[in-house]
Amino acid sequence: MTDAMVVLGSEKLLASTALHGARVGLVSNPASVDRQLRHIADHLAGHPHTRLAALFGPQHGFRSDVQDNMIETRHAHDEVRRVPVYSLYSDVREPTAEMLRGLDLLVVDLQDVGVRIYTYIYTLANCLKAARRHGLKVIVCDRPNPIGGLQIEGPVLVPGFESFVGMYPIPMRHGLTIGEIARLFNEEFGLGAKLEVVPMEGWRREMYFDETGLTWIISSPNIPTFDTTTVYPGAVLFEGTNVSEGRGTTRPSELLGAPWVVAETFAAGMNRRELPGVFFRPALFEPTFQKHAGKGCAGCQIHMLDRRTFRPVEASVALLEAFRASDPGQFRWKEPPYEYEFEKMPIDCLAGSSALREQIDAGVPAHEIAASWTAPVDAFERARAQVLLY
Repeated sequence: MTDAMVVLGSEKLLASTALHGARVGLVSNPASVDRQLRHIADHLAGHPHTRLAALFGPQHGFRSDVQDNMIETRHAHDEVRRVPVYSLYSDVREPTAEMLRGLDLLVVDLQDVGVRIYTYIYTLANCLKAARRHGLKVIVCDRPNPIGGLQIEGPVLVPGFESFVGMYPIPMRHGLTIGEIARLFNEEFGLGAKLEVVPMEGWRREMYFDETGLTWIISSPNIPTFDTTTVYPGAVLFEGTNVSEGRGTTRPSELLGAPWVVAETFAAGMNRRELPGVFFRPALFEPTFQKHAGKGCAGCQIHMLDRRTFRPVEASVALLEAFRASDPGQFRWKEPPYEYEFEKMPIDCLAGSSALREQIDAGVPAHEIAASWTAPVDAFERARAQVLLY
């Protein structure tokens, strides 16, 4: 732990003259707060030289009040700030000409979690596309990657497997801040919008969120704690199975289980693998909604012990292997639809290709699966190096 004090991109933007005279559209949600926990929308609404003209919300809504996946949020009107609220997880996922009419620029201030699957970065990509088409500038306020900016891990998305949980060839854990992701999309993947990233001060690549001096705010209803972010890069794969990823509990992604499992036996088997930096504690739980709602599930809680050595994607591949082996007759890959994709298998959308599913079905050990990611990750690192800000 450190006594660091990270200055957010939003704080630097508001202290500058960059917004003076501008009609601003803001893409944000409840986590878009400063060190004093004041929301950027309130700063803009009270700004003497700027007009907040529209609000835009990503998946789960501007207020993050819609819990589950694939539940669209409605357009609305903010009665306090007296501006329209447009949902970018609704009948549209990209701002329309009507939504952008009269704006001078878009400001994006979203807390990412450092994982390819997280849809907020594709809402950002769609804003860049729309801004280029309509001649608007986009300002991205940088925020910490909560799981640091050093480690990169997991399969890289393969062309042909694009979806709203993966538009570009990046690994599951990409090691970039949202400002760096914006630069990657815009420069390396050719979106070509007029983009400005306002960097942070005081953030270093080795920092996890609990070392920043900032308060963790729920970034989406299913990322309730900083601890969730440490396991989410791999545990999100369970959305593509009939194993509960803990949705409907207070510890989603940390708790994994299914009705056919014996918790103590399962956890003991996982711990015998001696995976680095992690312990699997036997756990039983009953989800209140989503998979197996109202039924007892058994499995484990994932506890990160050493953030320097823990590999969350490889650990979750080992868990997938173990859940399948515990009862091959009951384990299932989830069928479509998933996140606006009606043909591809959800696990393939999540993993970025069919390779992971096929490897697990063929009995390839988790460590060999992880080794197969090396060359694509190395290629990604070369592109990533061009956009680093820290």
